[in-house]
Amino acid sequence: MAQLRELFVEELQGLLDAETQLTTALPKMAKAANHPKLREAFEKHLEQTQRHAERLTEIFSAVGENAGSKPCRGMAGLIEEGNECIAKGSSKDAVAADLGLIAAAQKVEHYEISAYGTVRTLARQLGYNDVAALLTRTLGEEEGADYLLTAISKPLVQQATLDELGATVNLESVPTAKV
Repeated sequence: MAQLRELFVEELQGLLDAETQLTTALPKMAKAANHPKLREAFEKHLEQTQRHAERLTEIFSAVGENAGSKPCRGMAGLIEEGNECIAKGSSKDAVAADLGLIAAAQKVEHYEISAYGTVRTLARQLGYNDVAALLTRTLGEEEGADYLLTAISKPLVQQATLDELGATVNLESVPTAKV
């Protein structure tokens, strides 16, 4: 069990660093977003991310460990990709740039979903049921953020498809039905 606990603590440390990195990255993504709902989603997730870091600190205390972080290279790489997406987005139309941001953000969410699922399983195995409940809460918020990004992307994908086809929908030019 000692090695399992050590793994659990190391994973928590990586998550704390990942969440800390995100608190710097999310404002940049929000600023780069063109669609108001996407900007709002990033801003909301920044608030959640700050709570996630606080929750992790609480978890360290609950398991008798000092809150510390271990560099999370996975998150660093994902954030680097996100920064590249922001840079490339400045030369794209708004819809394509936003879809790129969503893709980058969903990679981050999937990484976090995986990591939180793992530490929750470890917490349960170690008998930290209260900690597992906190991790379940965070996991649900990460899944919710991913779901929201998917919902925001759907009309953007439709718009991008119409733009690619050169089609525009002008409701005023649609004939009305004669009854």
